[in-house]
Amino acid sequence: MTGDEETGTRAAEIRVAFEGLLQIRRLTNEGPGDPAAVPAEWELTRMVRAVTLTLEAAGHARCATDGSDAPLTTGFRVTDGERPGTVRVEWLGPAGSGAAQEEERALTACAAALGRMGWEALLYRGPRRRRFLEVEPAG
Repeated sequence: MTGDEETGTRAAEIRVAFEGLLQIRRLTNEGPGDPAAVPAEWELTRMVRAVTLTLEAAGHARCATDGSDAPLTTGFRVTDGERPGTVRVEWLGPAGSGAAQEEERALTACAAALGRMGWEALLYRGPRRRRFLEVEPAG
C-alpha cells in the first residue's frame, strides 16, 4: 500500500468513526437543542479518544511518535489532563520542525473545531512557555 492509499484509508476510517460518534450523540443525548452538538456520556468516559477523533475528523494532523514517545511528525497529541474530566492537547513536532512557532495558530484552530462539537478548550502557556489546550465538556 502506498502512502497515498494509507492516507485515504485512514481518512475513510476517521469519517466512519466520526459518523458513529455523531450517531451515538443523536441516540443518547436528550434535551433541547441539537443532540449532536453535545458530547455523549460515552465520550466523557473516553475523552482522549473522543477529542482525538474530533480533531482528526476536522482535518488536524495527529503527531506520530516513536517507541520512546518522541515526535516523528508535526501535529496534535491528546493526553489525560491534570484535573479529572479534562484532557490536554499539545502541538508537537520533531526538533527543528518549527512546531513551537506554529503552536498558537494550530491550537487556536483545534480549539475552534472542538468548540463546534461541544467541547470547551482553553489555551494556556505551560513550562518552557509552550502552549497547550485544556479541554472539557462545555456547559
